[in-house]
Amino acid sequence: MLRTIAIDDEPLALQLVISYVSKTPFLELVESFDNPLDAMEFLSDNPVELIFLDIQMPDLTGIEFTRILENRPKIIFTTAYEKYALEGFKLEATDYLLKPFSYEEFLKAARRAEKIIGLEKTEAKETVEANNEFLFIKSEYKIRRINFNEINYIEGLKDYVKVYLQNETKPILSLNSLKSLEAKLPESKFMRVHRSFIVNLEKIDTIERSRIIFGKVYIPVSDQYKEKFQEFLDNNFL
Repeated sequence: MLRTIAIDDEPLALQLVISYVSKTPFLELVESFDNPLDAMEFLSDNPVELIFLDIQMPDLTGIEFTRILENRPKIIFTTAYEKYALEGFKLEATDYLLKPFSYEEFLKAARRAEKIIGLEKTEAKETVEANNEFLFIKSEYKIRRINFNEINYIEGLKDYVKVYLQNETKPILSLNSLKSLEAKLPESKFMRVHRSFIVNLEKIDTIERSRIIFGKVYIPVSDQYKEKFQEFLDNNFL
């Protein structure tokens, strides 16, 4: 399913999109918003794959909102104004729905997004390449080289991963599964300690009550991985 949000300052228009999403089997509505500022705050910690976005809104238009998104999901504009279509497609919008639109039109646009995202996921899995010291990973329309000794830990968020690096305040967000990334990491340096976390064993400084501490972040060691993690500790305990 595609993680989705809807943004529209008109209550009836927003409710229509919500109802359309609810009857579409491959869409999951994570949240809805009546203004883009609240949506931007939500997206900073909750990545999604698709946004149904109105254009003409106070404070920040849908066009402006799209331009400043750091990790841009697929966008389907929903608007009553045809004049924005060209500008929308310049921003590589997946589709442009002109209000009032039917469920048939909505479904066609959603299926287009599903197909594009599916192809990108396949491509992303093929773009994670690694050797003994580093890997290449696709993020924000670029492919980045990441040295293993820069990684503190990796967090999995459904179809995304966040790679937290030693000297960067923001994580690298990539459209990948934690499982596929785990397969590319050397077992001698990295260990999965939770269904949502992989840690760099060489970066562990403090452990407290079955939790690994990275600054203000506490990563739990779940029961499934405790035995393996304890074995690592026993082998390195003086």
